[in-house]
Amino acid sequence: MKNNPLLKKLNLRYLVSLLISIVLAFIIGAGILALSGFSPLKAYGAMLSGAFDSARHVGDFLEYAMVLCICGLACVLGARVGIFNVGGEGQLLLGAIFACQVGVWLDGLSPWIVIPAAALAAMAAGGVYAFIPGVLKVKVKVNEVITTIMLNTIAAYLCQYLAKGPWKNANKNMVAATEQLNAQYWFGNVIPRSSLSTAIFAAAIIAFIVWYVMQKTSRGFEMRLTGQNPRFARFSGIRTDRLVVLCMVISGAMCGLVGMFRVYGAEHLYRDSVSRDYYFEALMVAMIAQYKPVTVIFLSLFFAVLKIGAQGMELIGVPSQIYLIIQTVIIFFMAAESGISASLQASAQKRKARLAARARQKGDVQHG
Repeated sequence: MKNNPLLKKLNLRYLVSLLISIVLAFIIGAGILALSGFSPLKAYGAMLSGAFDSARHVGDFLEYAMVLCICGLACVLGARVGIFNVGGEGQLLLGAIFACQVGVWLDGLSPWIVIPAAALAAMAAGGVYAFIPGVLKVKVKVNEVITTIMLNTIAAYLCQYLAKGPWKNANKNMVAATEQLNAQYWFGNVIPRSSLSTAIFAAAIIAFIVWYVMQKTSRGFEMRLTGQNPRFARFSGIRTDRLVVLCMVISGAMCGLVGMFRVYGAEHLYRDSVSRDYYFEALMVAMIAQYKPVTVIFLSLFFAVLKIGAQGMELIGVPSQIYLIIQTVIIFFMAAESGISASLQASAQKRKARLAARARQKGDVQHG
């Protein structure tokens, strides 16, 4: 399987398609910039400068890449067994607020007790919230996209109610925010003045474990088989329903843990800014990566550079929304990649068939 030439050819075709999509996206973005009266070279230079001109900005883009990576891998985990977890945003929010409140309730205890307890609370909140659509999917065939989208809304309003109501910070007036965590529970800062915390080391371990399980273990093979051909997997003795629910729960737990990383690493309390639709951006990263774990990691870094670098463009008057345009164009081209490739292959086969027919005709004429 490792030396399968067809697999290598497909991977190479995908990488070439991705590279072409990125180049075309930047070309289209440059055209829009030029029509708007901006210099594309200066704008893209400011984007790179905005991401790499200081240690603080490097830290910020690494922290954002961490969020995209873990949420993207959570999406991959579900997609690998054929279930589409669109509810990661709600799972992240619930994980964030419950982890924060555990820190508030246990204030005064050792960080060695509070931080593991908060992590478990975050994973439990995200996992239980993902368990609901997972069970509905395998037991009564309810579409998980619909249920997870609806549960996102419920989670957002529930967290808002808790942050404005029973868990409200008395010093925040009408703002939806919980009490701030004691500083002894904050994750250490890796790069001064940036939002990058020591949570990135835990995230790296999680990413490695997810990759290893999916690519190197028999469980990963069962997941892949379940996603590709659930009926065959079932007849092979794999308990597909249990595996689907388990992957959905782990996916939700990962999203909840990202919420905990945000609260204990960057925000230090729960408020709406703990997530700015991070999961939906991670979902796009996973889709562009075609649910390949390693590709998700690298694309998370790439889109994080664009996102943080877009702030640099704003300093020279260029709207940062150009980042969204580039991201959308890449998604468009990658979504069309399979259709374009199929069309090109069909055209190439027809051309070969015509050439072969002409060669046969010439041979018949010469022999005649």
